[in-house]
Amino acid sequence: HFHPSRRLVKMGKERQEYLPGGIEKFSRSAMYKKKGAFKKLGKPTAAKVSAGITTSQKTVGGAQNGGTRAVTSVKDQRYYPTVDVVIKAKKSKIQRPAKFRASLQPGAVCILLSGKFKGKRVVHLANLPSGLILVSGPFNVNGVPLKRVDPAYVIATSTKIDVSGVKLPAEVNDAFFARPKSASGKGEIFENKEDEGKSLDPKRAALQKDLDGALGKAIGKTPLLRDYLRATFTLRSGQFPHQMTF
Repeated sequence: HFHPSRRLVKMGKERQEYLPGGIEKFSRSAMYKKKGAFKKLGKPTAAKVSAGITTSQKTVGGAQNGGTRAVTSVKDQRYYPTVDVVIKAKKSKIQRPAKFRASLQPGAVCILLSGKFKGKRVVHLANLPSGLILVSGPFNVNGVPLKRVDPAYVIATSTKIDVSGVKLPAEVNDAFFARPKSASGKGEIFENKEDEGKSLDPKRAALQKDLDGALGKAIGKTPLLRDYLRATFTLRSGQFPHQMTF
């Protein structure tokens, strides 16, 4: 019988899901991420080994005992705590320089696979230290402005443009695209949101205009290249990207 003094224990929801037949839906690596086990681990460090002698020879009596026996110099402790003490390992992450595919070279025409401009063809301009690439449509051709893109969502084609005449200012880096910090913690959540509006920085507009002019001269040297950049990349029935040569 249920006793009033007993509390009901609420069981947590199991993260693993099962398919018909008892097959686990998520793999071991997927469950590792779902449980957040990576937060409890740190970078493994090699155990320090003392340079001294760790064992000694002890004489043992008896004809069938071998005569000697190896005994450790430092004995393990005989006391262990009854409750496991969780020791949080230190995490040390080293920032390494980003590696880019060989096909992502300045001047290469790329196809965007995600975001607002997915399917658009853009011109690759530079590789940034953050691991992102700098591309532009240009804006006066297909409406894609100067922006950063993750190279994982980009297909680099064999079409290339000579961008040696396109000069990017030194200020165009990752900090150039950082969003301005808005004042938070003052007023209501939806206060003055409708009156703010979006405004374009005049410096960025002037930079985009100069960049479009320089890219336009390079694009005009190749026939039909402007129409190629305007066309949106699409797949029809029976077309598979992994079977195509770009």
